[in-house]
Amino acid sequence: MQTILLIEDDSQTRKLLMRILDSAGYNVLEAVDGREGVEIFNQNSIDLVITDLVMPEQEGLETIRMLKKLVPDMKIIAMSGGGRVGPENYLLMAVRLGASQTLKKPIKREDLLTAVKGVLLED
Repeated sequence: MQTILLIEDDSQTRKLLMRILDSAGYNVLEAVDGREGVEIFNQNSIDLVITDLVMPEQEGLETIRMLKKLVPDMKIIAMSGGGRVGPENYLLMAVRLGASQTLKKPIKREDLLTAVKGVLLED
């Protein structure tokens, strides 16, 4: 069973995405921000990280930078609903930092599962 680390500060969004991933057969670990996400990442064997970009404490771009430093070929999906500058800018920066794929919120079930399957199949 593949393990996904989901980093999302909004509890409703996190629970919804966890339910979708869990029902698709993935083992899902959760974190409320990037700082907690990196701690969990360091303590577990993770196949994929899905991270929000706009979060308190430690935001997603810094988290991607840190994870890529730890494991350069780590598979990461970045997601964003925007913030003040709109999601496109954040998502573009995430790709530049090494995210494999991006998703714009709100995220549809099919889009999430397609992205996860696609990224996990990449070599």
